[in-house]
Amino acid sequence: MNSSKTPGLAGFGILKNTTCHTEKKISVFFSIIFMTVGILSNSLAIAILMKAYQRFRQKSKASFLLLASGLVITDLFGHLINGAIAVFVYASDKDWIRFNQSNILCSVFGICMVFFGLCPLFLGSVMAVERCIGVTKPIFHSTKMTSKHVKMMLTMVCLFAVLIALLPILRFRAYQIQASRTWCFYKTEHVEDWEDRFYLLLFSCLGLLALAISFLCNAVTGITLLRVKFKSQQRQGRSHHFEMIIQLLAIMCVSCICWSPFLVAMARIGINESHSKETCETILFALRMATWNQILDPWVYILLRKAVLKNLYKITRGCCGVHIINLHMWELSSIKNSLKVAAISESPVSSKQINLQPLSSAVQ
Repeated sequence: MNSSKTPGLAGFGILKNTTCHTEKKISVFFSIIFMTVGILSNSLAIAILMKAYQRFRQKSKASFLLLASGLVITDLFGHLINGAIAVFVYASDKDWIRFNQSNILCSVFGICMVFFGLCPLFLGSVMAVERCIGVTKPIFHSTKMTSKHVKMMLTMVCLFAVLIALLPILRFRAYQIQASRTWCFYKTEHVEDWEDRFYLLLFSCLGLLALAISFLCNAVTGITLLRVKFKSQQRQGRSHHFEMIIQLLAIMCVSCICWSPFLVAMARIGINESHSKETCETILFALRMATWNQILDPWVYILLRKAVLKNLYKITRGCCGVHIINLHMWELSSIKNSLKVAAISESPVSSKQINLQPLSSAVQ
């Protein structure tokens, strides 16, 4: 019954000794609430991002909007698929033996858990790298980071996450029903085989690496923007950069807070399971924290937009009753005008043409 190489029976080994329990009514209620809030939040964020992409079709922001849309769409499907399976499991009184005879549902659940866990982390790191290149190497970004290339990167990230999720299945290692009997994942109890440890360490290391890349790239981007800001107070082509870096910093903070406990717990189990202090309740709490990442991600794009931040700044200034720092990055002009100024500064030929237009109109 505990054999991990027999797909039809591997998932049921944990059902004999269940070490933690969850209240059915409360769990079903919270699962439905989380799934509903996640779907609505991500749907609203997708509408906002797609509207922004249609309105501002330019290279400097189009790539960021495409990546952000991919991230939110991934979160949406994660809530939809994982949430639906979780609600079904709770509603069926967690009787896996009755509805999972061939272990197909557990395998699908485990694949989705791994894919929808790693893919948003990968996309967050790719977004951070894209913004870092856009700020530090604008010419390279404008010529190489086209919409076609961004779509290729999105496809590669998704395929890589799919490969990691399918790796146990390809190696004839079935996903395991966890001790709470509410979800499926890699084997986390009585881990003795090196391959089971490898999957846990691979998942946690890839997730932590994505967070580290995001932190490093966002730090470089933020420092570069601050240096440009202090050196040239009159430069107007950077407002959209500040808007995107604020969103990236928020995504990074949310991902670190939500995902770090679960990733660290999986790493500790993979390194030394026999001396690991991770209990079923601890892992389940860390998993729920990771689920919150998919709920909070879309609100970054809903709340941390230029228009919203500008209004918050005005409200704060009105409440304080004093003139705070003049954040002209949010007050100068629209993104369209900012990009026009940035294009003029990067292209001497177009600058001359634009400067000659008023003269020609005056002569006429």
